[in-house]
Amino acid sequence: MFELISPARKVTLRDSTLREGLDVAGVDFSTGQRLHVAKLLDRTNVPEIEVVAPGKVFQDLEFAERLQAEGLNIKTSGLIYAFNQRAQEEIKETGRHLHRFDLLMPVTPKRRPYENADKIRLLLETLDFSLRCCADVGVGFPQAAQADMDFLLAISSEAVRHGAQRVTIYDTSGSLDPFEVYRLIRKVKEDLKTPLFFHGHNDLGMATANSLAAVYAGADGLDVTVNGLGDRAGNASLEQVALSLGLRGFETGVVLKNLKSLSEGIEETSGLRVSKLAPVVGENIFVHKSPGHMEHPELFEAFDPEIVGFERKLTDR
Repeated sequence: MFELISPARKVTLRDSTLREGLDVAGVDFSTGQRLHVAKLLDRTNVPEIEVVAPGKVFQDLEFAERLQAEGLNIKTSGLIYAFNQRAQEEIKETGRHLHRFDLLMPVTPKRRPYENADKIRLLLETLDFSLRCCADVGVGFPQAAQADMDFLLAISSEAVRHGAQRVTIYDTSGSLDPFEVYRLIRKVKEDLKTPLFFHGHNDLGMATANSLAAVYAGADGLDVTVNGLGDRAGNASLEQVALSLGLRGFETGVVLKNLKSLSEGIEETSGLRVSKLAPVVGENIFVHKSPGHMEHPELFEAFDPEIVGFERKLTDR
């Protein structure tokens, strides 16, 4: 049984569909489709969308500038590699077009910069420069699951001491289980007073469970994508995470009745079909065929269909 560490019941969901979704083979959103996705997310009251990828900052900022003109309520964010030679140029432009951004520093010794001392030095130098361009700058640590814990805590603490407004822990390979996520997030949270986010991949099918474990360990926010779109096996599904949190009394602000239409909109835009058996939004989620279900079908359902705008269906076929 997980002990709820954080007394806060509010969890911020940062949607990464317009970044992670574009890492899916065969998916390529036009500018018009990107705007459509952003409006669907805004209508569903998702508080933040990630629209700038670290490998193509200037290209994505062209879309961010277009999105600014739409006057949506949703906040925009993006990612920048702290060790990139063009980091300062990217930071100056990003600060003009986004509400906030995060500096990425891989914490595995297999990715450059290779030495821990260099990782900390470069991150802090870039963070100091960033805070002169934008008031809301966070840091993120890819491969955190494989990092030395003492180093992860040290670089996180130094970043916060230098003004980082948020820390994101990435399970980049999707290799953790909920118990490991709980221990990892709890340990990091004990050392930090700043908001802590968790970014989960679904390679072992545990991204939703891992996201819930992170919240129970004290995470203040989660990265999600609609329909779980993302690199390889995808990311934590917005619809699964939002509903699971809502059923447990956490506040995300997300309009749950919009989840089905949001999922359908992303399905059409991405061209990737959602399984009829998909949790929360699958076509069969409230279809009952077994004779044993007919008297009290609600006993076989995890939640009331009205919560997400579904209707129950009984069938003998």
